Amino acid sequence: MSSDLQAKAKILLNLHHGEKILVLPNAWDAGSARIFEKAGFPAIATTSAGVAFTYGKPDGQRIQAAEMLAVVQRIAEAVKVPVTADVEAGYGDIAGTVRGVLEAGAVGMNLEDMESDGATGLIPLAEQVQRVKAVRAAADAAGVHIVLNARTDVFLAGIGDPASRLALAIERIRAYAEAGADSLFVPAVKDETVIRALVQSVAKPINILANAGVPATGRLQELGVRRVSTGSGPSRAALSVAQAVAAELLATGAYSVFTECSLSYPAANKLFAE
Repeated sequence: MSSDLQAKAKILLNLHHGEKILVLPNAWDAGSARIFEKAGFPAIATTSAGVAFTYGKPDGQRIQAAEMLAVVQRIAEAVKVPVTADVEAGYGDIAGTVRGVLEAGAVGMNLEDMESDGATGLIPLAEQVQRVKAVRAAADAAGVHIVLNARTDVFLAGIGDPASRLALAIERIRAYAEAGADSLFVPAVKDETVIRALVQSVAKPINILANAGVPATGRLQELGVRRVSTGSGPSRAALSVAQAVAAELLATGAYSVFTECSLSYPAANKLFAE
């Protein structure tokens, strides 16, 4: 793999340990990625849900690895900053997916521990640990320290009794950290006591998902969180604007939704002319 990928991977890893919390917007296409880069973000993540929506499909490994990686490649080609890819549960071929992520130009990846169909719960811990190790081995073989963000869906999927979820999540993220993950992602947590407990449970960076009710990034940094990502939120916000445009056009025939809040044509065109 190229020295450029190695350099970007090092930058991305270092951003998890800088003075400021790493705030990652999640792009769903080249255009959104370019907007986030122009805004000043030092790295960009992708969103599996947002990418799936652009294909007209639901989230949850409903698109093929090749489809996901094609969008990751377009995003990575559109920006100069490091890109980390959401590749869901790995599409059944961990080593192949790692190679695909690197070939697409990304230098980080998420790996979640939910069964691909979402119906049978979490992947058994021992199996998921081996999958984390497989990511690290494949990246090492490629000569790039891919930044692995290992995700547990204990809270997101509401696994088990609520009183036991924190302990279960901690058990999992500790195992993933020991297996070689660089950061640990626990989406759907909002309570500061829970967030602090997660941070204190492991020496590696914790990633929190931005959502309604989640403390602002400054407060998350005070709690010890090192990474916060937006998930599919921005892509869903864009879809909501499209819905509002459609509703207004049908109801009144007016155009205010898209004329009052949109980029001008020259400004939009300039994003991709540079």
